[in-house]
Amino acid sequence: MAGRATADGLRFAVLGPVLAWRDGIELDLGTPLQRSILAMLLLREGRPVTPDEMIDGIWGADAPPRALGALRTYVSRLRTVLEPDRSPRTRPELLTSVGRGYALVIGTSGLDLADFERGCASAEAARQAGHTRNAAETLREALALWSGEPLAGAVGPYAERQRDRLAERRMGAVETLMDLDLALGRHADAVSELVALTADHPLRERLRAQLMLAYYRCGRQADALSVFTETRQALIDELGIEPGADLAALHRRILAADPTLSLTGDTGAGTTGTTGTTGITGTTGVTGTTAGTAPGTAMTDSGPAVDMPRPAQLPAAVTDFTGRRTLVNRLLALLAESEGVPVAAMSGIGGVGKTALAVHVAHLAHDLFPDGQLYADLRGYGTEPTPPETALVAFLRALGIPVDVIPDGLAERSALFRSLLADRRMLVLLDNARDAEQVEHLLPGSAGCAAIITSRGKLADLPSARLVDLDVMEPDEALSLFSAVAGRDRVRAERAAAMDVVAACGFLPLAVRIVAARLAARPSWTVASLVPRLADERRRLDELKIGNLAVSATFALGYGQLDPEQARAFRLLSLPTGSDISTLAAAAVLDMRPGPAEDLLESLVDASLLEAPAPGRYRFHDLLKLFARRQAEDTEEPTERMAALRRLLGFYLASARSAHRLAYEGSAIADALTDIGTPGHTFSSADESVAWLSVEAEDLFASIGQAAGTASLLLPAADLLLAMEPLLESGTSGREFEQRTGAVLAAAQRAGDRHSETRCRYVLGRVLFGMNRLDAAEGQFQRARELSLETGDTIVLGETYNALAVVAGRLRRHTEALEWFGHATDVYREVGNPAGEALVLSYSARDHLGLGRVDEAIAASERGLAIFTEIGSGAGVARARYHLGIVLSYVGRLNEAVVHHAECLNFFRASNQRVWEQRVCYRLAATFIAAGRFAEASRHAEQALTVSREITHPYGEAQSLTALGKALRGMGEGPRGREALEKALGLFTRLGSPEADDVRALLLEPDRIDV
Repeated sequence: MAGRATADGLRFAVLGPVLAWRDGIELDLGTPLQRSILAMLLLREGRPVTPDEMIDGIWGADAPPRALGALRTYVSRLRTVLEPDRSPRTRPELLTSVGRGYALVIGTSGLDLADFERGCASAEAARQAGHTRNAAETLREALALWSGEPLAGAVGPYAERQRDRLAERRMGAVETLMDLDLALGRHADAVSELVALTADHPLRERLRAQLMLAYYRCGRQADALSVFTETRQALIDELGIEPGADLAALHRRILAADPTLSLTGDTGAGTTGTTGTTGITGTTGVTGTTAGTAPGTAMTDSGPAVDMPRPAQLPAAVTDFTGRRTLVNRLLALLAESEGVPVAAMSGIGGVGKTALAVHVAHLAHDLFPDGQLYADLRGYGTEPTPPETALVAFLRALGIPVDVIPDGLAERSALFRSLLADRRMLVLLDNARDAEQVEHLLPGSAGCAAIITSRGKLADLPSARLVDLDVMEPDEALSLFSAVAGRDRVRAERAAAMDVVAACGFLPLAVRIVAARLAARPSWTVASLVPRLADERRRLDELKIGNLAVSATFALGYGQLDPEQARAFRLLSLPTGSDISTLAAAAVLDMRPGPAEDLLESLVDASLLEAPAPGRYRFHDLLKLFARRQAEDTEEPTERMAALRRLLGFYLASARSAHRLAYEGSAIADALTDIGTPGHTFSSADESVAWLSVEAEDLFASIGQAAGTASLLLPAADLLLAMEPLLESGTSGREFEQRTGAVLAAAQRAGDRHSETRCRYVLGRVLFGMNRLDAAEGQFQRARELSLETGDTIVLGETYNALAVVAGRLRRHTEALEWFGHATDVYREVGNPAGEALVLSYSARDHLGLGRVDEAIAASERGLAIFTEIGSGAGVARARYHLGIVLSYVGRLNEAVVHHAECLNFFRASNQRVWEQRVCYRLAATFIAAGRFAEASRHAEQALTVSREITHPYGEAQSLTALGKALRGMGEGPRGREALEKALGLFTRLGSPEADDVRALLLEPDRIDV
């Protein structure tokens, strides 16, 4: 195991199998999925990875329905493996939760890839300083860190992409090492290595050139020439291309016994493949033609063909072209294919850089097409698209055909065009195509030629075309483009502000280029001065224009091509503020049936005016959404815009009502919620309904936020918050609930809407209780109780009494709690809600225990379980089992308690109810402590602690640390147990919880262990 370890004695490897060691002992990383997660975290170098990125990277389009829950389980297991004895007081976390994502922080050591990159950097520095021998040895040591295929054992799309990247990185270093060895005169040693390398990589021309030079310097000229012959045949057979100019030039120099090929000493060979004085490449004497052929002569398999002009119509290369490396390589590989006529049909939103990429790739592919390049701007999205007949006239004239002999018909012109290109190697670039019909007659028909097409629409109906979707730039790419245009020194001094600017541009190349050009033209401006100018969404599009360039004008070209139904959909779908939208929700906005709505949405995707990030989900680019919303404000009546948002809120409310009904079987809340009239989504199980709430949470909260500004939508918004109650059990949306509920509550108070205020105060109390802000929660519940009595809202009244009882019980005011429970029971019986009665019985058992009434506690919890079982409420049964388990553990019936808690734990985990999962794990730990089974207690306490931290639940964390401290002391690990208890005391004290006194007593009596 090579390399350095972290401060925790940890060492990681990705340059081969994904492995980890602690103090030289290999760790069991578990399943391939866990190794994949670890690999992703390691390669992000301490930067956070969101759950969505992990799911996409591990499962891709095949993610299971409960991928998020599975992901959290795998992360939890990894944390246990990597940090089994982690002490928060003495060292920071390695695997941390950052927002909704995760990060693995291992510093600058501990990973073989980091050691490899450091070695490569040191080698390059030595080479630049002229220390070739030192550079070679340093690079050889770095390459020794590799132990096979990178990321072996990891699976998923992300691992595959990174595996290819790392393998290419290694090969680049190997080729550089070969250059250095040749520069040092080690050609005899290099031959054996290069023979093996070229056998594994027969199409890498740089390796082949190095082998030819090594053979030549060993006096084996015939072998060197044989390598060229084999290489040429392999390239023709596999790719249909001749060797590149560098390899061909080296071949000629070997034939001529060029004396400069002999080694002349320690030359400090470069690392880019053009090694200067080592002589691997040199001046070829030809540019863009086959060696020995006149520039104006086309080549066929049998020799020179008829003389013909060699058009070179490509627009000038984009000098500041940035990024897109993967796409560039993909397009070059496509153009080099030998079978048929390669056609790359590139599509994307206006301003995304299709033309720039196409022109850049066309220039890079210059040598593949020695007979020339043709270019036409088809103006497909202008007012007068170029007819294919007109484009063909221009092509034929460029190929030397006099205008007076060009045939009249489209078919005849196309046939002549293809005849002229037969047996020639030419590239055709068709820019700004409108549809397949406009380009199909402009494509070559013979192998050896290729075409690149750019279009805003996806040309899916163009036969044999390879579709390439161009997305916005990666953040670092956009920043590089911004720097190239605005000035690198200027941007480097304000990098954070520059990143804010390109983010406000949505990483759209045209927008980035425009705002960078505006900055470059205004020396007195700072980068930071652009940030507030772009922050106002209503003015942002107006800021993104300079001279004849304007983002809104580019968008208008695509919008102008839509039919009325598409244009209406484009406008209305921009009104919701959520990040994306499902097919069913979009159908509600458009007031359409789902099938026709989906067809309409897909047509907008084909036109590159919508994106489809996942099956059944759609979204706008940020700037395009602003443009569409402006069109909606200019075109749609305010009543129609409001009706669209009302239909969306109605769909979400109807769907959430169905989810609540399944998640809380027997509850009367769902039946009491507002019905706007829009049908909602239906679910087949409680798990499915809660999963839907989790997936749609961001859009649900966004819809509530919009509704808060309209008095007529306040009650539906408040009811949607109430219907989303099952989401609170996941422990992941507390802040969003607090923010949105507060907004609707404030609006309801301003409007004097008592019904909406009542429901908001109850929901806000639930949120605050989940945060353990008990005094604030109690205040909200009290006000909700008063309002419920005023408005006659018996549904909320019963829930509020129940909530007040739970708060009182948490504060150990058990007599008061039982009084509140009694009021709740009266209301539940009045409205005929047996599930409510069962809930009261289950919860009240703990207060009976607090007053020493053991028999009443057992009777209440057993009766609650019986009622929930009778009415068939799975969620109710799980909660009743939880409380019954607590009672049974208290009276010493430990085995029965464990059975009940294990059963309900399975339910809560399956339905992603993380808060309840933490509670049950904590109770299992307490029961095992009572049984003297401290190792099992420690395991469950650790699980409870992990969940608490993942959902940011400090009260649960304090509970879990208390149980862990007791278990560790029982195992004879007094110092670790005391450390956990001290941490628990600090948390309970900060929260103002009465449990602080219990923990303080434990610390005063270190040998004492209580249940």
